[in-house]
Amino acid sequence: MASTDASADDTLDLHLPAEFIALYGSAGNDPGTGGDGLLGRVADWGPADTPVGVFHLAPVDLDRDLPLITRWMNDPAVAAYWELTGPPSVTEDHVRAQLTGDGRSVPCLGLLDGAPMSYWEIYRADLDPLARYCPVRPQDTGLHLLIGEDVDRGQGLGTVLIRAVTDLVLSSRPACTRLLAEPDVRNAPSVAAFRAAGYRYAAEVDLPGKRAALMVRERAPRT
Repeated sequence: MASTDASADDTLDLHLPAEFIALYGSAGNDPGTGGDGLLGRVADWGPADTPVGVFHLAPVDLDRDLPLITRWMNDPAVAAYWELTGPPSVTEDHVRAQLTGDGRSVPCLGLLDGAPMSYWEIYRADLDPLARYCPVRPQDTGLHLLIGEDVDRGQGLGTVLIRAVTDLVLSSRPACTRLLAEPDVRNAPSVAAFRAAGYRYAAEVDLPGKRAALMVRERAPRT
C-alpha cells in the first residue's frame, strides 16, 4: 500500500463558529503540536507496540519534516492519489493549513522504532466536508495516510499500522465510536489494507475529485 489519498483542501474549508471551538476545542493551543484542540493531545497517544516494532505518531514540525514529506509527495506511487507534487511550497501550504487551523486535523509523521516512515492526517470526520456526502456520527475520526518508502510497501505493513493507529484513537478518544477512511476506489492496496485491519467497505461515495471507498471501523461494544 502506497497511500490513501487525502481530500486536501476539503478538510479545512468548513468554517466553525468561534463559540463551537470555545466549547469543544481550545483555540489557544497550537494544534500542530498535538495541543488539546478538537482531537485531544495527539502527541501523547502511544507509543504502540506492534509486531514490526514500536510505533508513535509525532505531530509534524515543518522546519524539521518538510523536506522528507515533500520527497514522499513527489513519489509517483503517492502522487497518483495525493496530487501534491511540486516544490516544497506545495506540501508546505497543505500541511501549514492544518497546523494553523482549529485542530480538527492534525498532520503527523509515523515513527517506527524512532525512524519516520509514514505520514498521517488524523481528522474529525464529523467536522469535515465528508459529512456532506455520507452519514457521520458525532466524534467520528478519519484517517489519511501514506507509506513513505517503496521498500516498506507491499508487505502488509500498512495493515499493521492502520490497526495500531485505530487502537490509539479508540483508546485516546473515548467519545469516538467509529473511524472512517475514504481511499480512492482505484487504490486497491489501500482498500485491502483497511479491510485487513478490521474496516468494512461500507459504500462508494462521490467526493470532489474522486470516487471513494468509504471504510468504517466500529468500536467494539462493551461487554
